Amino acid sequence: MVYLFLADGFETVEALACVDILRRAKIEIATVGIENKTVISSQNIKVECDKTENEIGVLDDVVAVILPGGMPGTLNLEKNSTVQEFIDFAAENDILIAAICAAPSILGKKGLLKGKKATCYPGFEEYLIGADYTGKSVEKDGNIITGKGMGVANNFALEIVSSIKGKSLADEIKASIQSE
Repeated sequence: MVYLFLADGFETVEALACVDILRRAKIEIATVGIENKTVISSQNIKVECDKTENEIGVLDDVVAVILPGGMPGTLNLEKNSTVQEFIDFAAENDILIAAICAAPSILGKKGLLKGKKATCYPGFEEYLIGADYTGKSVEKDGNIITGKGMGVANNFALEIVSSIKGKSLADEIKASIQSE
């Protein structure tokens, strides 16, 4: 299962583009609301999550963890113990972790980007502690994918698909959604 965590103040497109594209790829993904099942984006859009953090199961079914950015969504994710537990489990077990916009700062502060290529929303570079900041739209290094922001959300999601189910499927979906 891919777990996409949503906290109040998340960036709408970064989150929902991932859900849409992963579901097109037939990858099992659950949106997980922090504190509530209904979460409100930074654009004041209400999203009903599949589950709350209290309804998610054991960690051994984790295929990937996705962290959308947005403010104060990123800060709300960072301070949540369930999100931190999932990030730690994924890091310890070489499971895919994907973070976009401001959310790579969570990984940087945890030391997970040391020696890895990474990108983020401009202005958050200082939080990518130990990373080789590239400024690229999307960056994959090992089990970590980082993205710059909302404008590259589709490419970010396609990189996740490529990592889980292969580049050929990601390319097929990219063609079907008329991306570039």
